[in-house]
Amino acid sequence: MRPSKPVRLTVHAREQCLERGTNEAEVSEVILRGPREPAKHGRWLYRLNLPHGREWQGRTYAIKQVAPIVAETDEEFVVITVYTFYF
Repeated sequence: MRPSKPVRLTVHAREQCLERGTNEAEVSEVILRGPREPAKHGRWLYRLNLPHGREWQGRTYAIKQVAPIVAETDEEFVVITVYTFYF
């Protein structure tokens, strides 16, 4: 588990959460628990598979993978955008 510091979502990231079926609580959980890998421009991609078991856009999926792109500073995690994948 990573050290606790605030997670801040940009306006774009909040819009992507709504469009892609996730929320700030899930994004925070992914950042705290999920593995990370380097992304472009010195940012980090975090990803974590979460149980879903619900319908999304007319189909039922067991798993939802949430994958935020994050710029990390000493003071906070700044979420730039959020991707979701359904399995």
